[in-house]
Amino acid sequence: MPHGPTPGDPQRVGLFGGTFDPPHVGHLVTAVNVRHALGLDVVVLMVAHVPWQKEGTRLITAAPDRLAMVEAAVADVDGLVAGDLELRRGGPSYTADTLAALAALHPGAQLFTIVGDDAAAGLQSWERYEEVVAQSSMVVVDRPGVPAELPAGVDWIRVEVPRLDVSSTDLRARFNDGRPLDYLVTEPVLAVIAERRLYRELP
Repeated sequence: MPHGPTPGDPQRVGLFGGTFDPPHVGHLVTAVNVRHALGLDVVVLMVAHVPWQKEGTRLITAAPDRLAMVEAAVADVDGLVAGDLELRRGGPSYTADTLAALAALHPGAQLFTIVGDDAAAGLQSWERYEEVVAQSSMVVVDRPGVPAELPAGVDWIRVEVPRLDVSSTDLRARFNDGRPLDYLVTEPVLAVIAERRLYRELP
């Protein structure tokens, strides 16, 4: 394994973690805009294996299915890639461990952890959040309007992205009752959902 960066290696890497159940246009708009604003070489949409903060609150789609949807979502989007490090590691998904793995994959790269305003406000509830702050630059996605209230003592980078009121929770409900999903989920993701028969009779 090389001990330093090699030509072509990404040097500014964004980590955008999530359950992605399912991935929707809001996720893509966020990733594309943050990549542009910060000049990132790549943004990794990292699929959580076991999202510990959501475990037990609802039925979560199997991790390989969620990874397949994210792979479909980013396949034709320059600079976005699907991440499977947490699936390969297994167990609960902690951002501190994922950042360490990314640092090993991309020696010398600058890492950016991308979070929404809700997640940013709850940063101090994260497992080993101090390691997350130490290993990466923290990026909070602000919506137009009132800036989010953020924990003190962290050097936040704010990136404003368009407000899209799309949630995975609402999308799952739409799958259940047959409402249209056009323009909320991309066609490649819809194809994966149909092929794998996902989101049928979910609460």
